Amino acid sequence: MTNIRYTADEPISTEQFIGVLEASGLAERRPTEDKGCISEMLQYADLLVTAWRDAKLVGVARTVTDFSYCAYLSDLAVDRTCQSSGIGRHLIRHTRQHLGPRCTLILLSAPAAVDYYPKVGFERHPQAWIMK
Repeated sequence: MTNIRYTADEPISTEQFIGVLEASGLAERRPTEDKGCISEMLQYADLLVTAWRDAKLVGVARTVTDFSYCAYLSDLAVDRTCQSSGIGRHLIRHTRQHLGPRCTLILLSAPAAVDYYPKVGFERHPQAWIMK
């Protein structure tokens, strides 16, 4: 998709983040009704890479990381109208460019995206655990 601009130094508002979560379908798995939580998700993220079509936010990669050993890509959201155009792949590439060369990128996939991640270079890891 042409005319997409990627940046890692442009802050976004809580409303913009909720908007792209809703437009991507990821909102059903995020607490978008809790604006305080969403605001803190943005505030405490270590790396936020965004994709813009003109002045509209169309993609976000939000990462929590130490920039050296591991990075948790906690949100990868692309507006449905822009999906399958390479924006997700570019967001991941830009995220990796900001991480150290030994840094492992880790994520938990939404059920609908399980088949996407092997296509962009991720490997399934059978020893993952979560505690809610």
